[in-house]
Amino acid sequence: MIKLQIIGNLGADCIQKEINGKTVINFNVAHSEKYKDAQGNPKERTTWVNCAYWTDRTAVAQYLTKGRTVYAEGSPEAEAYTNKDGQPAATLRMRVQTVQLLGGNTDSAASPAYNQGNVSNAGSGTAPVVKTQPAMQNAPVEDDLPF
Repeated sequence: MIKLQIIGNLGADCIQKEINGKTVINFNVAHSEKYKDAQGNPKERTTWVNCAYWTDRTAVAQYLTKGRTVYAEGSPEAEAYTNKDGQPAATLRMRVQTVQLLGGNTDSAASPAYNQGNVSNAGSGTAPVVKTQPAMQNAPVEDDLPF
């Protein structure tokens, strides 16, 4: 299994759709990193990840708004395509399994809306975590991997 984890800001409000009787919440997360090029000039690179969160716990959608900082993890998918200029390009997608709201736009009065189903508050308490799959019981410890 390959796992992708990202912390970043939402580029737009999420879009909730129903497809074949199942609910999907689509959102885009931008992660920016600053670095210096070979000549020592400061640069910034932004990576966008298109996220699809298939869930029946749709209460989280109202909080997935533009500018919100989130942590998301799930399975990555890469897709190659030809852009409008005829050049090859690629996009990164993630099938989300866990979403956690981080900082910014925090409305403490709204947090109880998450207290349904398989929802928990991690760590210090104000950022709810929503999981769509139960944790693997007998998953190998990272140090036990053969590489």
